[in-house]
Amino acid sequence: MMKKHLVMAVVPFLALGCGDDLVDADGDGIADGVRVPDSVTVVSPSTPKGTVSGQVLSTDLRPMGGVTVEMTIGSSAEAVQATTNDKGNFTYTNVPGGAQVLLTFSRAGYATMRAVATVPSTAGNVPINNGNASFGPITLSRLDGTLNFLVVTPHGRPAAGARATIEATPAGSIGSGDTSTSMVSSVVVEAVANDQGLVSFTGIPSAAELARLSRSGTPQFKLWISPLDLNNDGFPDTGGHVATYTAAEVVANATTRLISLPFSRPQNVPLSIESSNVASLRGGGADFHPLRNLVRPGELVHLFFNQPIQSGSLFVRMTDEYAAETLPVTATVNSGGYSASINLGNSIADGREYNIDVRAVSAEGGSMYSRTGFFFTGDQTAVRQMSISGARYQEVSPAGAPAASQLNNGEDVFLSFNYPITRPSNVNGPVYAHVNWDIGGATPGVIGDYPGEVGNALGFPLSPVEPNAPVPTRIPNELPTFQINNSGYTTRWAFTYYGPNSIPSTSFGGLQIVVKFSDLPSRSVNGTYENYLGQPLTTDLSVSGLAQHPAPVAPP
Repeated sequence: MMKKHLVMAVVPFLALGCGDDLVDADGDGIADGVRVPDSVTVVSPSTPKGTVSGQVLSTDLRPMGGVTVEMTIGSSAEAVQATTNDKGNFTYTNVPGGAQVLLTFSRAGYATMRAVATVPSTAGNVPINNGNASFGPITLSRLDGTLNFLVVTPHGRPAAGARATIEATPAGSIGSGDTSTSMVSSVVVEAVANDQGLVSFTGIPSAAELARLSRSGTPQFKLWISPLDLNNDGFPDTGGHVATYTAAEVVANATTRLISLPFSRPQNVPLSIESSNVASLRGGGADFHPLRNLVRPGELVHLFFNQPIQSGSLFVRMTDEYAAETLPVTATVNSGGYSASINLGNSIADGREYNIDVRAVSAEGGSMYSRTGFFFTGDQTAVRQMSISGARYQEVSPAGAPAASQLNNGEDVFLSFNYPITRPSNVNGPVYAHVNWDIGGATPGVIGDYPGEVGNALGFPLSPVEPNAPVPTRIPNELPTFQINNSGYTTRWAFTYYGPNSIPSTSFGGLQIVVKFSDLPSRSVNGTYENYLGQPLTTDLSVSGLAQHPAPVAPP
C-alpha cells in the first residue's frame, strides 16, 4: 500500500518525460496546457483567494435591485460596498480564503439584515484559489407597517408618557448556501404614549409582511412597556409589561390592543369597562373604596373598554347623592371606540358624592354593558375640616294638628355633614347625639340629668340614612332619576328624638345639637368614624338651629 501511494504521487511529474512536445516553461513541475490550472501556485497558493456572492429578494420572492451590500472582513474597520443588479445578484472577488466576512444588506424602506460566513480556503487537504461563500437567497421585508397599543395605569387613567419598545423578528431571512451562515435580522422601534395613552409604532414590517418569513422561524412582535413613574419622584408607580404577538395573530386580529399596567387584556369576553378612575364602574374587578373612586377637581372620568364600542352607543347619566335631578355631562369616545372621557363640567362641587350610570354596546358582537357606580370629588392630600352644615326634623303630624311645628317624641332629626362619612365595620356601637334642652328628668330646668341631654353619658344613637331617592315631600315619594347604589358613605345621618318634653319651634333657633365623637374611643377600641378620605373623626361637632321638613302630603 505504501509503494502504491508513492507511485501515484509522482505520476504528474513523470508526464514531463513522455514526449518532446510537453513544455514546462515556468519550471514548476507541471506541463503547461495539460491541465487547468497548470500552476502549483494556483493549485496550492500561499494566499488563496475566493468570492462572496448571493441574491437578494423581497418577501414575495421578487429580485431586489439597488440593495447596498456592505462587506467587512474580520475585525477590519475598512468596509467595501457593492450594489445588487436587476436580478438581485451581487459578487465580491479576491476575498482572502478563510476570512470571516460580515455582510450588511440595506435599502431605504426595508429592514436591514446582517449575516456572517467564512470563505473556504481548502478542498480536502489542498488549498484552492476559487472558494465561494454563497449567501442566499436573502429576503428583506418592507417597513410600511403600523401597530398601535392603548396603555392605561392600574388606576384607570391614560398612561401618558409611557415608554414602549417593539421588536419585529425576523425582519429578513437567508437561505442555505454553500457554507453555513448566521444572521441577525430584527427591527426595533421605540415610541411614547400620548395624552390618551396611545402608543403608535411606525416604520416596522406589517403583520402580513412578517408572516411571509415563517420559513425562518415564528415571525413575531415582542412588546416591552417600561414601568411608569407617575409623580416623578424617581420610584416606579406601575409595573412594566411584556407581551409577544405572532405575526399570524396580528393578521387575524388587527385591532388596537389595550394594555392595563400591570394587568393583561382579557380575550373573548363580553363588553366590559376594564379600567377606570371610577373603580365602581369596572366589570368583574369593581372596587368600591372611596379613594379608588375619587375624581380630582377639573379631572375627567376615564373609561377603558376591553373592546371597541359602537359609535353613538355610549350613554352616560349623572346625579348627586339624593338622585333628585340629572346633572349635565359630556361624553367623548376616543381611540377608535376603546376609551371614553366624561367631562363633568360645572356639574360637581368639591367634597361630594355623585352617582353615574354608563351604558354602551360592543362593536364586536353587540354585547351590552350597563353599570351604575358612584364617585367622590376632592384631593386625597387635602385635610378636611369636618362640620355639621344643618339640622332638620321630619314632621310626621298632620298639618294644623296640635302637635305640629314642634319636635315630638318619636320624630327623626336629620343632620347634614359637610362631607360624606362612614362608621367602619370594626367600630363597636354608634356615636351619640345630645341636645341642650331639658328633655326630662327629676329636676325641671336642669340639663344633663336625662339621656340625650348635653352633659349626660347617654345620648341618641346616630345612624346613617344614605338616600337612594329624593327626600320625601309627597305621597307617593318622588322617584330617583335612575336607580342608584349605596356607597356606605353619606352626608345624611339621623337620630330619633325620645323624651317626655317636646321642643317647641320657638326654641329651634337656640337649640344646639352636639355629636360626641370624643366619647367613642372609650367605648370602641377598634376605631372611630371617618370621612371619605379616611380621616378619623375624634372631635365633637355641633350645629345650632333646627329647621322643619314638612310631612309628606298626598297630591290634591
